[in-house]
Amino acid sequence: MTISKEHLPVPSRRSVVTAAGVVSLAAALAACGESEDGGGYGSDPAAEQKPDSPDDTDNTDNTEEAGGGAGGAVLAKTSEIPVGGGKIFKDAGVVVTQPTEGEFKAFSNRCTHKQCPVTSVEGGTINCPCHGSKFAVADGSVQASPAAKPLPPAEITVDGDSIKLA
Repeated sequence: MTISKEHLPVPSRRSVVTAAGVVSLAAALAACGESEDGGGYGSDPAAEQKPDSPDDTDNTDNTEEAGGGAGGAVLAKTSEIPVGGGKIFKDAGVVVTQPTEGEFKAFSNRCTHKQCPVTSVEGGTINCPCHGSKFAVADGSVQASPAAKPLPPAEITVDGDSIKLA
């Protein structure tokens, strides 16, 4: 049986525009890692998948190895944080840096552009792989856009040679 053009339904303009909108929205959300709740890649940071980001590097850490990150638990030893660099504690949701010898800072590990998790600390910046934003290790300020706001600070305490999340 053959079907001629006359027998095929013609989509309405409304159907075409709606379908195009749905496809555009899905593509944008997939590209930026956004979910409906506003979090990047999903609401469970432990279950994150970073589709277009580099694998974890030596500059990242899993807080299980460092003793956890909640309620004053030790994140790391001061000797584990390089001067002029830092270390990412993705389970605790923070980046700890040491801008100068003996000075320790902490920031959220979520980029202020689209809430993607940052994945490296190199060359004096905290780096987001999603769109290329970079933040200063000294104060979390934006060093490369598209992020327009600095990384929010996080509270840490240094007790002897231990760094703890406050």
